[in-house]
Amino acid sequence: MAFQCQRECYMKEFTTSVVSCCAAELKQEINGKKQTLKGFNVKLQDTILFPEGGGQPDDHGLIGDVPVLRVTRQGPDAVHFVSSPLEEGQEVLVKVDWERRFDHMQQHTGQHLITALAITMFGYETTSWEMGRQRSNIELDTPTLKPAQIQSLEDAVNEKIRAHKPVTVQLLPLDDPSVEKVRSRGLPEDIAGPIRVIDIEGVDTNMCCGTHVANLSDLQVIKLLGSEKGKKGKTNLIFLTGNRVLKYAEKSHSTERSLVSLLKTGADDHVEAVEKLQKSVKLLHKSHLTLLRDMALLIVQNFKSNPQRGNFFSLHKKEGDNDFMNIIANEMDTEETLVFLTVGEEKGPGLFVLAGPSDLVTKMGPRVLEMLQGKGAGKNGRFQGKANSLARRGELEALLQQQCKQTTEEETQEHP
Repeated sequence: MAFQCQRECYMKEFTTSVVSCCAAELKQEINGKKQTLKGFNVKLQDTILFPEGGGQPDDHGLIGDVPVLRVTRQGPDAVHFVSSPLEEGQEVLVKVDWERRFDHMQQHTGQHLITALAITMFGYETTSWEMGRQRSNIELDTPTLKPAQIQSLEDAVNEKIRAHKPVTVQLLPLDDPSVEKVRSRGLPEDIAGPIRVIDIEGVDTNMCCGTHVANLSDLQVIKLLGSEKGKKGKTNLIFLTGNRVLKYAEKSHSTERSLVSLLKTGADDHVEAVEKLQKSVKLLHKSHLTLLRDMALLIVQNFKSNPQRGNFFSLHKKEGDNDFMNIIANEMDTEETLVFLTVGEEKGPGLFVLAGPSDLVTKMGPRVLEMLQGKGAGKNGRFQGKANSLARRGELEALLQQQCKQTTEEETQEHP
């Protein structure tokens, strides 16, 4: 069956009734963390909330005053996941999140238009597409897409938008002979019929379950941002449609104003200004490395010239890096001396190096990881990695020093 959202894509409110409501769970990922929400799956007599499908995300909205968190399709039914139960048989007002819906309509019709003209102009078939939250991409069956082709395609799709081409929907029976002539990447196995066909006048006819604009003029504009290498032999074409282009322009303008303030130049000179800054940074980095090396060598020299030195050396430097620590470790006589070096914030994250006699480093390496909450590995008398917290550095230093003392005493007893 076709849902009300597919028959009337521009409808924002709809009154219907609850067919069923049962307890359910929704697994989702929020900020990289997987969560399981407890709630209810609700089926309605009909719905204006589109269930995910055809490359288009689901709609959000309200059933009464209950937020709809997910809509999926199960055979002929749309299943709405909500946090609160609804009474079976009750009449409800369904409202769609129109900003989200209209964005999906623009991106989806935009994809149809780009796909149709990519075939007509270059013979490149669309093998898949993805509607992202900020930008979308179409996977084209070609290993490369030249800049001139992208520009020609952008000009062509925007010409169709300016021509106000109507977009119409047909519902055809599964056994209709004309179905075989309609472009499609295949039908789902559980399709219940009828077949829904989207027609862009004079441009394209394609099977699709998604929601679409009624006229290409509602797309406003399409911007092709470029292409990226896709799967083997494929190219991903990145695009924005409609309101996303306006938001992109607003964000770009805001960034440009910030750069004008930071770089003290007009927008046309930003690239040149950044290139000069990059060269300056490279020179400063080179000078910084030279100073660090000189400092590291001086630290080692001072240690070696100290007649009271023992067999343990420890140093923490906030501004150091791996190069600084490795220079010290390389210049030290680590066959006789255990060297413990750290860089970074005193109680925050940082880097570490433990170098010295192989047996001692192998023994103490795991303890260093434990106390610094770090990750690392080692071989041939050197153990190094990242520390999540240097808060226990002092305690660890004392432990390593005690271990050196104990090792020395044991060796003295073995070889008096």
